[in-house]
Amino acid sequence: MKGLPVSIRPLLRRSSASCLAAFVATAALAGATFAAPAGAAPDKLANVTVTGGPDEKPVVAVDKPVAVKSSLAKVLTKGDGDKTTKDSIVSLDYVFVNGRTGAELESSYGKGSVALPLDRTKTQPAIVDNLLGAHVGSRVVIAIAPKEGMAEALASDTIKKSDTLLFVADIHSAHEALERANGTKVAPVDGLPKVKLAKNGAPTITMPKTTAPTSLIAQPLIAGEGPVVEAGQTLTVAYTGAIWDGGKVFDSSWKAGDPVQFPIGTGGVIKGWDDGLVGQTVGSQVLLVIPPELGYGSAGNADAGIKGTDALVFVVDILDAS
Repeated sequence: MKGLPVSIRPLLRRSSASCLAAFVATAALAGATFAAPAGAAPDKLANVTVTGGPDEKPVVAVDKPVAVKSSLAKVLTKGDGDKTTKDSIVSLDYVFVNGRTGAELESSYGKGSVALPLDRTKTQPAIVDNLLGAHVGSRVVIAIAPKEGMAEALASDTIKKSDTLLFVADIHSAHEALERANGTKVAPVDGLPKVKLAKNGAPTITMPKTTAPTSLIAQPLIAGEGPVVEAGQTLTVAYTGAIWDGGKVFDSSWKAGDPVQFPIGTGGVIKGWDDGLVGQTVGSQVLLVIPPELGYGSAGNADAGIKGTDALVFVVDILDAS
């Protein structure tokens, strides 16, 4: 089922067949010893040849099997942009290759860049440690040792758990994500739910004692100054969702403790989110009032206690779009 709250969290946990998904899936499995600094022991990558221009998909050739005991990296092309930091979300394209066979496993080229937070709790530590301090515009190859757990997580007919995996990345940009909405406050609109923010930004929603609107409302409460959200992007948001009648909160990322990410404008979430958030700006806080037909429809969502006649109210902080 599409939409919130049931399917937004699984969007963060793609199929285990995806190499990119393993960046997250194995983050908690890595031991205390992480990757070596970028550029360490480049001779161990001497058998790896990467060709192709900066705007082209790199072609990766492995002359002899590559096997490393500790993850390491080599900067193939040094960019002239800013350095990445531990607070960065990095936008990049990548090619993933088996270091034993040289076979390409996955690539983002032609599908759209991906955004990875440089946070060991969210992204595979070998990737994080070897992208920290890299300059935007760089092309980097990272050899991910078997002990990091990625090969084991992806084990199949073509990947052995003892394989070293190669990750070749072109770093396009790096920026810091917001922790809460940040911009100019917008005057409340009469007749809409009232929102009060805690010190950390978490909203409390008070419903009016009136009948819910029958059409979608997307009312900014804080107008952010970031870029406009476009269909097809991946959003990072903090949100609280409640039912208009009675005000019951059925889901909140604030309570869960972490923002969530999901594609917008592509049908991956309920239509009220797609229609209401595309065109808003990063940094904004948006009040969404969503009629049933743009939410869960006549079936409702029994797991969340949502009936087919319930209008939904969300307060959404747009923290990032990439």
